[in-house]
Amino acid sequence: MLDDLISELQKLYSKERAEHSKRFFKTGIGEYGEGDVFLGLSVPIQREFAKKYKDLSLSNLQKLLDSKIHEHRLIAGLILTQKFKKNPEEIFNFYIKNSKRFNNWDLVDLTAPKISGEFLIGKNKQILYEFARSKNIWEKRIAIISTYAFIRKTNFADTLKISEILLGDKHDLIHKAVGWMLREVGKRNEEILKDFLDINYKKIQRTTLRYAIEKFPEKERKEWLKRNF
Repeated sequence: MLDDLISELQKLYSKERAEHSKRFFKTGIGEYGEGDVFLGLSVPIQREFAKKYKDLSLSNLQKLLDSKIHEHRLIAGLILTQKFKKNPEEIFNFYIKNSKRFNNWDLVDLTAPKISGEFLIGKNKQILYEFARSKNIWEKRIAIISTYAFIRKTNFADTLKISEILLGDKHDLIHKAVGWMLREVGKRNEEILKDFLDINYKKIQRTTLRYAIEKFPEKERKEWLKRNF
């Protein structure tokens, strides 16, 4: 079954789309996606393959996650989100073990809320704090993006605590991720977001702030940006 999946994916290879993906996901020397290999498949197509091959074993999914090909890893992640409902603890542990294999922002964003986030609702979230302090950018992103699942349950505490840990991070992908989650908090409780910004405005990254206040009225956005200058 795994060989069939890989063969079908290879047949859809598009050099033009693959080259575009390499640029879009920053695969050049020194960039965050350095060395990543693409087939040039859209996410909707990959979702269809994930549904078709949802019964792949974890050992086969491990082979996909160990692949240099981006689409192999994303399809593995999408299959894991489907398997999670039946075996949440097993899939969570497998996901955490392979955290560094989800090594681009789309791989994290399409899996973390649905696996680590969902699993940790109502449980000890220490692993997310460990990831937030990791030297690995993708574990840091998993830490904050996982909290989207908590936000949807109107539980904001961990999002705010992990955001505070990551405010000093130097990477733009973390700035954006933190800002995105803060914005999601603000959609549900603007007062809590403003309190957080009021306390942290001196150390919050400007990109993070822009993302966080995106839904504010223009005049208010300008005031916050001026305050952060």
